Amino acid sequence: MANNIQAIRGMHDVLPDQTPLWQTAEKIIRDVLSGYGYSEIRLPIVEKTELFKRSIGEVTDIVEKEMYTFDDRNGDSLTLRPEGTAGCLRACLEHGLLHNQVHRLWYYGPMYRHERPQKGRYRQFIQLGVETYGMSAPDIDAELILLMDRLWKRLGIRDKVSLQLNSLGTIAERLVYRDSLVSYFQQHLDKLDEDSLRRLNTNPLRILDTKNPAMKEVVANAPELMAYLGEESVQHFKAITTVLDNIGIGYEINTRLVRGLDYYSKTVFEWVTTELGSQGTVCAGGRYDGLIEQLGGKPNHAVGFAMGMERLLALMETLNIPVASTVDVYLIRVGEQAEQQGTYFAEAIRNQIDGIKLQVDCVGGSFKSQFKKADKSGATYALILGDDEVSRGEVSIKALRDAQQEQQVLSQAAAIEFLQARVCR
Repeated sequence: MANNIQAIRGMHDVLPDQTPLWQTAEKIIRDVLSGYGYSEIRLPIVEKTELFKRSIGEVTDIVEKEMYTFDDRNGDSLTLRPEGTAGCLRACLEHGLLHNQVHRLWYYGPMYRHERPQKGRYRQFIQLGVETYGMSAPDIDAELILLMDRLWKRLGIRDKVSLQLNSLGTIAERLVYRDSLVSYFQQHLDKLDEDSLRRLNTNPLRILDTKNPAMKEVVANAPELMAYLGEESVQHFKAITTVLDNIGIGYEINTRLVRGLDYYSKTVFEWVTTELGSQGTVCAGGRYDGLIEQLGGKPNHAVGFAMGMERLLALMETLNIPVASTVDVYLIRVGEQAEQQGTYFAEAIRNQIDGIKLQVDCVGGSFKSQFKKADKSGATYALILGDDEVSRGEVSIKALRDAQQEQQVLSQAAAIEFLQARVCR
């Protein structure tokens, strides 16, 4: 046993008893996205390294420290994608999807970052990404927030997440603010930690997002970006908050919310929770109009968000959100004839009830042991087929989740009608 190969650190398995929660969340996510008219796009896991250097920024932690980068046999530098926005935009540019077109897209799959693993943060993690292109009006920024609000309600976690908003303005406005911010922090170098000193001349806005409690006061007294925004940026942000106010979605304006990637402009937002300790951000995103030109496209508009599934599921698990059972009906077979005929009966049920989740006991054993397995499976009903029932063309039906329902014996045809009326409705 000592020589067994184990999973790579930070890359974990999702075991069968965990997948129902994943499947429940994934189905709700797909339903909500389709309800807003979003289309799925499927993207490669590996991209050229240059794509992420140009989009994320060479002086970010992701590019400097966290990317899984390697040379292939042709000598090309390739990278396992650390995030999905750059790859999605690359695909749209490559296939001409942005020329006088509007798109609402989503993708789902593994991302990779080499950082210290902890609960809710892994080196391979599953991420949902939603991207929109070709829309400059604040309506689309607001739509993404409304979509997420509806998603939280459907997932049963709405009262455990809260929305934080900010505006980063345009690149030009941010450059003016950047100079003011650097000047301020240079007057307080003795209060900056090592990371902040490193970021001072590369990405000073990230200092505002520090988690170091010792820097709380110096950050609180720093200049605020909102004071540097032009009229157009202010009105864009006001239009979003007006929609949220009118619909009744609460939010907090967090002037220290800057996001970790260089390509954001104007709207940025995060949905946060206090249920997961330090890993409080459940979903985050914003507007990134400038990234399209940065990757070689013509000027255009883009807004999106990303959500790490492991953190979302950790929140759902903490709240004991109910999940759909993987089994609707469990078929118990006792006796030689029952074992043979039970297989045929199970196929007849599947043929007539589309989508039913029917599990047949293929291990055997006593009725008592099979019944225990039926109950443990999470099934709503147990079908009990013995040799006597086979000879009469009957089957017993036992409700496993409702003690008020009495066990009954029906013909096999009537049993199928019974299940049709109660399962997969």
